[in-house]
Amino acid sequence: MAKRSRYGVHPGVAMMQNWIATLKEKTGRNIDEWMDHIQKDGPPTEKERRAWLKEKYGLGTNTAWMMAERATEGPVAFREESPETYLEAAEHYVEKQYAGKRAPLRPIFEKLLDLGLGLGKDVKACPCQTIVPLYRAHVFAQIKPTTNTRVDLGLALAKVPDAKIPKRLIDTGGKAKKDRITHRIALVNNKEIDGFVTKWMKTAYDLDAK
Repeated sequence: MAKRSRYGVHPGVAMMQNWIATLKEKTGRNIDEWMDHIQKDGPPTEKERRAWLKEKYGLGTNTAWMMAERATEGPVAFREESPETYLEAAEHYVEKQYAGKRAPLRPIFEKLLDLGLGLGKDVKACPCQTIVPLYRAHVFAQIKPTTNTRVDLGLALAKVPDAKIPKRLIDTGGKAKKDRITHRIALVNNKEIDGFVTKWMKTAYDLDAK
């Protein structure tokens, strides 16, 4: 029996599947036809292929980038094509984040992940290449190994008045930039994951109620 992943499927998977499903209608070719055409008739490098797709076919930047990447690197470039391929990639993303000199930070990540998932059955962790966001209705927190010695717990606290934000919560500038993550807590060992961390992660979770 396959091991059940602790991670949830990233919202981007549905977006990617919709993009692939409507590609023929929007561009005249499906994904396989585009891959065959690019590899046979397009320039050799990913950078040249992006420019070629934009200039010759008028494709948008995102579409040209995704097609050129897939044509150059193969299906592995499209890890969000299906829930199965995403969840497989998610495990690798986390392993890579905490490899080498950052391996000692893994216990911090695991404890934060347990804490986040324990807030409610509606929480899901959806790893990306450099961070692990935690979703409820939206991203309410993220776990990031920022340096070789520190993990940052980012929190979405835009609705909390500035006067009620304690000093331990570091302003990321997110509120001014209208980013989801507005504050972070710096952690260098898992003993620092205390009642303060629990309280503010739960606050971010509560603020993201549907």
